[in-house]
Amino acid sequence: MLDTMTATKIVGGFCGMLLIFLLGSWVAETIYHTGGHGYGDHHEQAYTIDTGEEDAAEEVVAEVPFAEIYAAADAGAGERLWRQCSACHRLEDGANGTGPYLHNIVGRDVGAAEGFNYSGALSEAAEVWTPENLNGFLENPRSYAPGTSMSYNGMRSLEDRANLIAWLETQGG
Repeated sequence: MLDTMTATKIVGGFCGMLLIFLLGSWVAETIYHTGGHGYGDHHEQAYTIDTGEEDAAEEVVAEVPFAEIYAAADAGAGERLWRQCSACHRLEDGANGTGPYLHNIVGRDVGAAEGFNYSGALSEAAEVWTPENLNGFLENPRSYAPGTSMSYNGMRSLEDRANLIAWLETQGG
C-alpha cells in the first residue's frame, strides 16, 4: 500500500531530480555560452557561407492580372468548385438558402436577391457583382466587406476563383 511516508519520498525524489536538471542546465549554459548577458541573446556568426539563398528570395514572382486569368478560365472546373458554395447558396432564381441565391449573380446589383436579408456590409463594398468584385469577395469575404455575415474563409487560388466565377456566369439568364 501507499502510505504517507512513501508518497513523501516519491514527491521528494521528483523535486530533487528537477533541481538537479535545473542546476545542470545552469552549469551547461555558463560553460558553453559565450558573450551576451543571458538567454535569447543572438549574435552574428563569425563566418557565413554564401549559399545564394538570399538572391533567390529577392526574385519577385510577377502576378498575372485577374482579367487574364479570367479570360482563360475553365467553367467546367468551376462547376466542381460549386460544391463548396452549394452548402449555403442555391442556383434557382429566388430560392435563398443560408445565403442568397446565385442565379444570374455576375452583373447583378449587390444586395438584389429578392427575399434575402443582407447584412448591409456588401452594399458598402461594391454596387454590382462584376467578375473583379466577385474575385475580391471570394478571396476573403471578411476583409473585402468588413461586417459581412458570410462565414466562408475564402478561396485562396486565383485560378479556382476565376473558374468558379466563369461557371457562375453561365448560370444566369
